[in-house]
Amino acid sequence: MMHFEFHVEGGNFTKAGAASSQLKKILKQLNVDPKIIKRIVVALYEAEVNVVAHAFQGDIFIDIDTEKIGIKLVDQGPGIADIELAMQKGYSTASSSVREMGFGAGMGLPNIKNNSDELKITSEVNVGTTVEFVTYLNQ
Repeated sequence: MMHFEFHVEGGNFTKAGAASSQLKKILKQLNVDPKIIKRIVVALYEAEVNVVAHAFQGDIFIDIDTEKIGIKLVDQGPGIADIELAMQKGYSTASSSVREMGFGAGMGLPNIKNNSDELKITSEVNVGTTVEFVTYLNQ
């Protein structure tokens, strides 16, 4: 099993996507199916941007084995009061400044769900959010 960790700085949009870019390179080197790489990278990018847009900071933990890729993001931030509502396409709590940069369209969580095989979100208001998803390599 391979394990990788990345730190995400809240509000730093210039570095948003750094972990997903690194993971894409790693998966290409491992000869993972390009369609699966695309799904994983889209899901991770969306999750990473959510941390940058909404939280103070967060950490990404990636585990790769022969059957699946598991990704866990743990952030310190405002949390999600209503996860079911947050899962709806177009729902967003992003600030106007985040929206002006082209983020915060309310598609992050739906895109993560569509591009992963398993998704679990836990959150505590004023503490933070944990997003865990799994993508299977042999589909």
